[in-house]
Amino acid sequence: MKTPSTGPAGEVIDPIRHRALGTASRASILELVRAAGGGLTIAEVGERTGLHPSTARTHLDRLVDAGLLVKARASGGQPGRPAWRYRVTGEDGPAPAPYRALAAALLDHLARSGRGDVRAEAARAGREWGHHLAAATPSGGNPVDTLLAVLRGLGFSPSLQPTADGSTEIHLSTCPFLELVGRNPDAICGLHVGVVRGALEQAGGPPSDAVLEPFGAPTACVVRLTLPPSAT
Repeated sequence: MKTPSTGPAGEVIDPIRHRALGTASRASILELVRAAGGGLTIAEVGERTGLHPSTARTHLDRLVDAGLLVKARASGGQPGRPAWRYRVTGEDGPAPAPYRALAAALLDHLARSGRGDVRAEAARAGREWGHHLAAATPSGGNPVDTLLAVLRGLGFSPSLQPTADGSTEIHLSTCPFLELVGRNPDAICGLHVGVVRGALEQAGGPPSDAVLEPFGAPTACVVRLTLPPSAT
């Protein structure tokens, strides 16, 4: 029986968090803290990740500054000053989203202009956006790593999937712009593929081979690249 293609889930993400989630270390730390119901201390994060405590503290505080974590003194009944304990923020808190506002403004502009190829126009805008985001992202080991960091920072929850032919396939399991797709799917999907190509180009990879297949997997949109995941 064929699994229905439901596509990615929608998610509101604060774009200020892009830099905070621009490294694999901080994204991993966020997942560790999220999985620990009672939160984690700096020492516990250091033990689980192998990071020096000062490095772990820097990453944790960046996540706090971005509004992804909160910290409080971990009172465990021990003498002396208790350690900081970091926990995820409440899911119902306000989340300003200028990126989403930018996407909505692009849709309105394209609807008013009514000229040219909407998808191509959106892709051009997305490409410039992708250049900017990749330039603001700490350099990865290769263009695919940089692209993953950009997509992660935007809230797409990207994951690399193995392929038989050695090419790269990235599944996007959440979409911070999902409710806008219904207004103009060509524009939003064009914007996304433009971001992918711009980020790859900024990172030194070939941008033109990137293809975005909306709902290409049962629970995700799929980015397909001809270069292998380890390409430099």
